[in-house]
Amino acid sequence: MERTISGMMGKGSVNHNTRAFTAKNVDKERSRDNVEFCHSDIKEVYHTLFDEALERYNAKQKRSDRKINDYYEKIRRGKQEKLFYEVIFQIGNKDDMNVNSSEGQLAKDILCEFMEQFQKRNPNLHVFSSHLHMDEQTPHIHIDFVPFIRNSKRGLDTRVSLKGALSEQGFKGGTRGMKEWNQWIESEKQELSKVMGRYGVQWKQLGTHNKHLSVLDFEKQERQKEVVALEQTISGSKEELSDILHQQIVAGQETEQIRKEGEAIRQEVSELTATNHLLKEQTETLTEDKEKLLSENEKLEKQQKRLRQELNKMVQSKEVMERNIDAYDEDVKWQLAEPGTLMSAKAYRDKKALPLVEKLKEVVKNLTIKCVQLTEQSKKLTAKVNGQQTQISRLTDKVMEQSDTIDRLQEKAADLGRLERHLSREQVQLIVGQKALEQAERTNKRPKRAFEMSR
Repeated sequence: MERTISGMMGKGSVNHNTRAFTAKNVDKERSRDNVEFCHSDIKEVYHTLFDEALERYNAKQKRSDRKINDYYEKIRRGKQEKLFYEVIFQIGNKDDMNVNSSEGQLAKDILCEFMEQFQKRNPNLHVFSSHLHMDEQTPHIHIDFVPFIRNSKRGLDTRVSLKGALSEQGFKGGTRGMKEWNQWIESEKQELSKVMGRYGVQWKQLGTHNKHLSVLDFEKQERQKEVVALEQTISGSKEELSDILHQQIVAGQETEQIRKEGEAIRQEVSELTATNHLLKEQTETLTEDKEKLLSENEKLEKQQKRLRQELNKMVQSKEVMERNIDAYDEDVKWQLAEPGTLMSAKAYRDKKALPLVEKLKEVVKNLTIKCVQLTEQSKKLTAKVNGQQTQISRLTDKVMEQSDTIDRLQEKAADLGRLERHLSREQVQLIVGQKALEQAERTNKRPKRAFEMSR
């Protein structure tokens, strides 16, 4: 039994290989027969292979602009190397190795054994994704790998390089048609032919013009045939397509009308929701201010009570003083004694009159000073009481004004509640989420409160 071997560079679509999406030529019922040899995240592979080399490279750089933050992104954006490469191997074709035949199962076994030693044969090609497909017409294997070299003299000492990786594995290149990649492909075909030989299948080598016919080329030929058949099918379905397009236009018009109506409702809900949020914030602020004003009011009332007590003390002091003044008229010690029979005028003056006068002078001085002090203190206390009474009145008016504002805000909040009951809560929440940024900007730009309590 002789079969051809195809080896080619693939496009490197990992999502296609893992069947994250399914192409038209894939039979989903047979996807369960596919084989996944390995599948790793390529970014994690780059961290594993190059992070230590990247750290050594950056440590040597004296200029920050020459440092590399992310080696994966550097290769992805660069033009010298690809992030990874893909090679595809296939035995035979859809006629002699069809997946639905026993030969197709044989091809699967051969490719699985071939893959077992692939990584060992290619130490410089880090395989991170490999899949054998049995859900297309002919079994074939996709191998995705990151080529790398060590001990590099430029850039990272461990870095991506397909040419360098193959060169380190012994493929030095040569003529224009036999570069490193072609030499390596031929070498892998030889390895695949050895496995085939153990299964009794010989490598059928075609002429040079067909020697490198790839799976992609074959699929292109098959797709051309399918295109012709599809064109015929499309030609007979134009009228049906026209009806469908007309229905889509009508449905689109109806959808647009519904969208406009829904947009109007969402706009109204959005405005009410934004207003409600703003009102809630204002209510909270006004409530806090009200509590502060009530607290200040209570403090002023206590201060006023203390001032009234001091005024009462002053009144009591005045009454005491008045009683003392009465004592000056009645108490004997404040009366000028009658002169004795034999007492001379000078003796009476020195012993009786002058001591009483000096004593009265001292009392008058003290009373005058005390009177002046009490008068000044009375003026200050009276002014303070009047000022606090005015502030208490102003704060009381402010509390009443804020209470009215809170009542109005609560009425608007009730209106929003009725709207939420009319629409679904999910719709309201969706609109609130869409307008969150506008509400935040509106909140940041809102002017400060015009009323600040004077201290």
